Amino acid sequence: MKTLIFICAGFFISFALWAKVRLPALFSDHSVFQQGVGNPIWGWADPGEKVTVSTSWGSTDTTTAEENGRWMVISYTSKAGTGHEVTVEGTNRIVLKNVAVGEVWLCAGQSNMGWSMGNSFEAEKEESVNLPDFRIFKSAREHWHEPLQENRDRLAKWKPCDPNAAAETSAVSYYFGKKLHQELGVPVGIIQRAFAGTPIEGWMPWSIQSGDPRTIAHKNALDEGSMRLVKRGQTKQKALADHTAELKVYNEKIDRGETMKNPTRSLSPPIITKPPNLGHQYPGHIYNAMIVPVRPYAIRGMIWYQGERNAKNAPQAEHYANQLKQLIGHYRNTWHGESWGAVSDGFPVYFTQLPSWNPPQSKPVEGVEASWAVSRESMQKVSQEVYNTGMAVSIDTGDAIELHPKNKKPIGLRHAYLALGKTYGFPIVHEGPIFSEFSQDGSKVVLRFESIGSGLMAGHKGKIDSFAIAGEDRVWQWADAKIDQDSVILSSLKVKKPVAVRYAWAMNPSGRNLLYNQEGFPASPFRTDDWPLFDPKAEVVEVNKPKKPKGYQSKDWNRPEIKE
Repeated sequence: MKTLIFICAGFFISFALWAKVRLPALFSDHSVFQQGVGNPIWGWADPGEKVTVSTSWGSTDTTTAEENGRWMVISYTSKAGTGHEVTVEGTNRIVLKNVAVGEVWLCAGQSNMGWSMGNSFEAEKEESVNLPDFRIFKSAREHWHEPLQENRDRLAKWKPCDPNAAAETSAVSYYFGKKLHQELGVPVGIIQRAFAGTPIEGWMPWSIQSGDPRTIAHKNALDEGSMRLVKRGQTKQKALADHTAELKVYNEKIDRGETMKNPTRSLSPPIITKPPNLGHQYPGHIYNAMIVPVRPYAIRGMIWYQGERNAKNAPQAEHYANQLKQLIGHYRNTWHGESWGAVSDGFPVYFTQLPSWNPPQSKPVEGVEASWAVSRESMQKVSQEVYNTGMAVSIDTGDAIELHPKNKKPIGLRHAYLALGKTYGFPIVHEGPIFSEFSQDGSKVVLRFESIGSGLMAGHKGKIDSFAIAGEDRVWQWADAKIDQDSVILSSLKVKKPVAVRYAWAMNPSGRNLLYNQEGFPASPFRTDDWPLFDPKAEVVEVNKPKKPKGYQSKDWNRPEIKE
């Protein structure tokens, strides 16, 4: 009888709580809604309860909560503006204040997407920033083995950009969003979704990867690791029980009004680290917790900075092109479908080509050890083959030692210029020289380029020394390079009849004199040959992880400034 009374009491308590109309954290004061389109607004209520959403921009929509309590409406916005309110009414009333209408972008990826502005070079220049109509939504890192309807982070909310919000925001996202806000002259919101050390397999549901042999092998390895832990008593059941207990403690602290774990870090919900089949590298687990809860919020587009975890070796890096295409297609299709067509099924996706890392390039062309060069080619292929995509070239950023370089500002700005040029139609140069044509002229090679802007140039004084040529023997030699209008002419005394060219083909080509256009955008690494990049039967060569010298301090590198 006592047990029955307890269960019934628990049922009525939860029913009373559930009966109130409720919104996910993504809808809060200072929210930014996408201008000129339908904006999905959703939440939960008592099944069958009528919910009305009215906005100060003139829309009123009424719906009925489904059997699972979820409801959604589509509110159509017109022009950009600020000072709006959104009112949600059922048995209770919620009013979102200081809401803006403008441009919204999703910013997703692994640790370098999450790397904060406050820990980046030039952070001191942003210490007095005050941009109330540039707004940021960031929640704690989470992963889960099933799709989550909403995140567990109860402190997450939209924040207007002030020095504190700026410092804790992803540097790439910050410089991207700030530039858009300043150039477009409208409110801009960025939704930051970043999780360190995550492979692309984690950012897609298992269902669309289940036929991929490499993903299957990745999953099997994690399953095997989990089985070994079971023998030590570290089972999924125990991990889930521990998580439930830790989540209860977290919620109790929030209920008491606590917000900080320590003087510098906010409280965040617990995550499971072991066993691996509940962890953050398992296929689908990041997608379930970092993408599903924010979809189908209306976005203009997405920027993506992930790939280090999928460039440990050349075969893995080459395969990345297939996976990135798959991710883009799935995000576009599901965002479009779940928004009832409000979000475009071809929204722009711009991604970051991996920067420089490892010792500076000394050979004309590096081999299988240069897996990041292979990754860069994979991304370049996607930018050329998938509609409405673009790539921010970043080989003149990075660090020889640190996997997390601090020179993030150029990357954020290059993403912004891609969006300004390709999405918003600004008549500007928005990317670097793009290789377009190869021709042989005796002992010389002529390379033609597009997107040359006001002309081609070297990154600094002196001759360009980042090209290599080879004859039919496939032996690479450094090439002498000369700029001639929209072309680069290459030759080498050691190659009488060149048949192939590679440019900046190395882990870290940043120390070479690179090719730019006069607007300050670098050319992407490329090759004209189709020679195999690795022997599939040979032993896999893993990327080198440099040892960090004691007292090592990162320094930024010189590069041409982007000309407005």
